[in-house]
Amino acid sequence: MQVPIAMFLAGAAAVFIAAPVRAQWQPADPRLLTAWAKEVSPDNVHPEYPRPQMVRESWLNLNGLWEYAVRPRNDDWDRKADGRILVPFPIESALSGVNRRVSAAERLWYRRAFTLPDDWKGQRLLLNFEAVDWEARVWVNGHEVGGHRGGYSPFALDITAALRPQGGEQEIVVAVWDPTSDGDQPRGKQINNPHGIWYTPTTGIWATVWIEPAAMDGYIRSVKITPDYDGRAVSFEADVVGAPAGWDVQVAAREPGRETPVVTGSEKAGRAVTLVHPRFEPWTPDTPKLYDATVTLRHNGRVMDVVETYFGLRKIEVKADHEGINRLMLNNQALFQYGPLDQGFWPDGLYTAPTDAALRYDLEITKKYGFNMVRKHVKVEPRRWYYWCDKLGLLVWQDMPSGDRYIGPADPDIERIAQSAEQFETELKEVIDTLHNHPSIVMWVPFNEGWGQYDTPRITQWVKEYDPTRLVNNTSGWADRAVGDVHDVHVYPGPGMPPVEPTRAAVLGEFGGLGLPLEGHTWQDKENWGYQNFPDPKALTDAYVKLLFRMRPLIGQGLSAAVYTQTTDVEIEVNGLMTYDRAVLKIDPDRALEAARKLHLPPPRVQVVIPSARERAATWRYTTTQPAGEWFSPGFDDSAWQAGPGGFGKAGTPGAVIGTPWESEHLWLRREVEFSPDVDLENLHFLIHHDEEAEIHINGRKVARIEGYTTNYIMEPLSPEARAAIKPGQKNLIAVYCHNAFGGQFIDLGFVTLEETAP
Repeated sequence: MQVPIAMFLAGAAAVFIAAPVRAQWQPADPRLLTAWAKEVSPDNVHPEYPRPQMVRESWLNLNGLWEYAVRPRNDDWDRKADGRILVPFPIESALSGVNRRVSAAERLWYRRAFTLPDDWKGQRLLLNFEAVDWEARVWVNGHEVGGHRGGYSPFALDITAALRPQGGEQEIVVAVWDPTSDGDQPRGKQINNPHGIWYTPTTGIWATVWIEPAAMDGYIRSVKITPDYDGRAVSFEADVVGAPAGWDVQVAAREPGRETPVVTGSEKAGRAVTLVHPRFEPWTPDTPKLYDATVTLRHNGRVMDVVETYFGLRKIEVKADHEGINRLMLNNQALFQYGPLDQGFWPDGLYTAPTDAALRYDLEITKKYGFNMVRKHVKVEPRRWYYWCDKLGLLVWQDMPSGDRYIGPADPDIERIAQSAEQFETELKEVIDTLHNHPSIVMWVPFNEGWGQYDTPRITQWVKEYDPTRLVNNTSGWADRAVGDVHDVHVYPGPGMPPVEPTRAAVLGEFGGLGLPLEGHTWQDKENWGYQNFPDPKALTDAYVKLLFRMRPLIGQGLSAAVYTQTTDVEIEVNGLMTYDRAVLKIDPDRALEAARKLHLPPPRVQVVIPSARERAATWRYTTTQPAGEWFSPGFDDSAWQAGPGGFGKAGTPGAVIGTPWESEHLWLRREVEFSPDVDLENLHFLIHHDEEAEIHINGRKVARIEGYTTNYIMEPLSPEARAAIKPGQKNLIAVYCHNAFGGQFIDLGFVTLEETAP
């Protein structure tokens, strides 16, 4: 970078020559605002301490209005400001007060002045950035103090030597370059030209900036907390900077809100402190028990540093249940994990929630819908988000943000260039280190749907060895490499599941995507998108509840977890439980909660009454030519029709079991079946796989019209009309019409009963 930094940082007054700036901050050209936007002001922007698991009493929040400038990446800076930006909102957001794009050919500059408290003199000063996307360089009073590459992990710089010894006003300058989708770095859903499932980019500072003092002789840089559920123990490893041999680290664990410790321990600096207490209570989503802890660094009895933290005792593993099926086990108990795909985008702040209350709200609504888990999708949040997961009781599957090139489901892994691979692995390690202490996180997901997927077995094994306290999902969807703890498939709208395996658990990493645009709450007025769209909230809720009903039998077959797409609408995607502005809960939370609770009941017993092709192929009479007359009636002469085994469809259609090829637009089917005299009509269901619309007739009576398409066999309850049309103990004519317009195509039908089992 050809910038004469020493010249323009010679003095604070010389850094930014006066330029026209906004007299007063306000959101810039907002498309859509959340209710929390009105609480944001330069004097009140994310005032909470940003690092909940390592809290120091003294700190200085640097959020607020900074000066900014956007200049060509390789040009000298002209030392003039373009205006003021509200940190920590990204420059592309409305809440930044700027709402401006920054290209890969440009660099974003920040500057602000600050004054240190008088009682911090003689101490070491640490400048902390919770997140800056992507490459940052930092100067204090004209001296370069360091930098960082990586948009999702915090970093701290020791600025002590750069401070003016006489005190008074100090100055920070930050320069940021972000190639977004022009680079191969981890970037998640950010793209230069947003469309479809790709969203507006974030450039620069997007989480809290703060300064804190530490002892000059030595201080605690980090604390690694590792629980031992079976041993009712927890260990604390303090990384101590500058402390010579003979310094001590003491840890005292307490009940929340209590001053008296339940257990204490002490070790020499550099050794782990292990606390054992037989009455430590476990952390679970239903009872998210957390303990407070104080970590103290001492030298010759003198306190050098103190940080406050917390921990939860929990264990996660894959283990066979009593039927020999691998399940996700939390604290030695099988627990079906069900959660939404959470993108972490906001219409007014993009990557940055408008307030901490907004951040918490999403998670409270997640609990209200009956979820016990959330998959943080190709984004890493500021640490306060994980704090609320810990507090509220939500398991977290943490994705690594994607980057680089893509592969299809059947393609081999890409070969990254050395620089790309090194950066990915550096950022992955930083993310794991940063979030290690949060009990809510139970799974790491290095890759998603082939985005940047490379060297999968090695990466999966490295993550597993580096953090053996959590599960590893080698890739969510698409190109599974048969490694890691789970086999993860994506099925839209679903549900579906992969085959049961002897060593891994079967999980549904994405399904659903049911859409509903609501006027006044969308990113754009028209051309919004969802996997399937519905006309109103009731229809949307009905479809959602039906998906969960269809998932229950899969749990009995071995499904261990599922992720519904998604928490909120995001830009043009309208498949959220909530609108993008969080103003409307589109799916009825009471009905959703009731349906979600049933996922944790013993799965129903499924009994095949009339087999489909999935169990045993049967012969149907069929034609692809429009039949004359009442083709669906028992007396109709179908002798001129062809005969063939079910199911009927086109190769490559997901979930299809093809007995007879079918690739035309229309298909008519007839078949006689016999139900036993004692068939349980009340619990009888269609077992159907249709792509696309299907009509079903029983004994000449139209009993069902099923819209859309499926990607696997699903169970559909019989209507009262269908039950009334069946003649137990006799021959019954089943007639089916299927219409296919494009894409995959398939039709097959059988009957099953579902019987609830005792809890």
